[in-house]
Amino acid sequence: MPRRRWLPILVLLLAGLAAVVAIRRPDRMLGQGLRVGAAVVAQTLCSEVFVAGLDPARVVAEELAPQAGLLRRLRVDVDRRHRQVTASWGGHFASVAGVSGMRPDLGCGLASAPAAGAGAARAAMAEAEGPPERPIVAPVNEGLRLALDRAFAEPHPRRPRHVRAIVIYRDGRLVAERYAAGIGPETRLLGYSLSKSVINAMIGVLVRAGRLQVAARAPIPAWASPRDPRHAITVEQLMRMTSGLALEESDSGFDPVSRMLFLEPDMAAFASRAPLKAAPGTAWEYTSGNTLLLSSIIRDAVGGHAADVLAWARRELFTPLGMHHVTIEFDAAGTPIGSTRILASARDWARLGQLYLDDGECAGRRILPPGWVRFSTTPTLASDYGAGFWVNVGAAPHARGRVRAGMPADSFFGSGLFGQRLVVIPSQRLVIARLGATVDPPDFDIAGLERLVTDVIGATGGRAGMAGPGAGGCPLRSL
Repeated sequence: MPRRRWLPILVLLLAGLAAVVAIRRPDRMLGQGLRVGAAVVAQTLCSEVFVAGLDPARVVAEELAPQAGLLRRLRVDVDRRHRQVTASWGGHFASVAGVSGMRPDLGCGLASAPAAGAGAARAAMAEAEGPPERPIVAPVNEGLRLALDRAFAEPHPRRPRHVRAIVIYRDGRLVAERYAAGIGPETRLLGYSLSKSVINAMIGVLVRAGRLQVAARAPIPAWASPRDPRHAITVEQLMRMTSGLALEESDSGFDPVSRMLFLEPDMAAFASRAPLKAAPGTAWEYTSGNTLLLSSIIRDAVGGHAADVLAWARRELFTPLGMHHVTIEFDAAGTPIGSTRILASARDWARLGQLYLDDGECAGRRILPPGWVRFSTTPTLASDYGAGFWVNVGAAPHARGRVRAGMPADSFFGSGLFGQRLVVIPSQRLVIARLGATVDPPDFDIAGLERLVTDVIGATGGRAGMAGPGAGGCPLRSL
């Protein structure tokens, strides 16, 4: 049968099947989807309003409304007094997200996530008392100014990019930055899957300290029995997304990862129950479930509680790098939601990139093990993914396309929903952090990122006039 004739029939059959399943198993279909939708809105608004300090109307207009159908018939209440957000479908399938404690440093959690506790509050308080950020740095040359002009422009009114912040380091010096209205150098911006690059760094810190080995089997209690086929999964396979676990991530609201992130109080425990669908190490599939399992490994290695994670991360990673505006959000089991729920200022995201540009060292202190950056940026199987970073080296079609568009082959980047990007370009000694709310196009304007990179390279190709103020944290190289 010609495709144009059987396709409508197939669509009708699938719709009928979905209706039958929804009637027989509303909790599996309609119920889960509606609860996930409410939780997405509640947690997004809570983090963006009470941690990032953005106006609720702005978050709705830039991030939520463009997602077709997400706000239709959804009732939302932003309670500033109690610092929580409630979302429901006409009073049903309600989800509540609130700030854990009295400081935004503790982040937001869904109703099942308790406050992180006094220990976490003390750790967050100390983190918040870091030195104030320096004033905004204007581009040090005309080329960089034009690069920022182009990146912040809105050439397609029906597809706004809503760029919120861009920070550029060259040789460890801040040479240009710009922020959208209402956002500044201390604004904590949600990284979404850019958070996975932070988890890579945390795993690296544990490896350097001899507390973890990437080649060893992942210390997940549920897989302790040698008879369990998941027993063989290694830490590296979780990092490289080759665990083989059946944890599809489609953002449909019905997929396992949607359930994990928005309905499960213990996200890593849920992920650990997933069966294998491929032998470990044989197939690549991007899923936040792998990162939640890594997050639980980090939690258990540093003390077992949210407060322990906060104190350890600040001491071993954030403070040495000068990252004083970071928020980690946790689930009810005290596991950092390292797949998607880390917020940091644009400068702090760039400081993380600088660590990777400097091969894991800062101020003469080794933070990551020797060879960690090379390990993290080596392509996995036939993909353009390393371990916590996307890479441009290798033969993967997307990688080759980015290189043809002007991104150097040695560059690599962390990437998150709506265009959160952290680009590291060793050959150019450049770090570029780009944060925004780019809902459309579906690739979150990768073409715009490619243009930004090529514009910045063109503007920084020579050293004349490139001196800028220090980045903070690590001492800086002279130009």
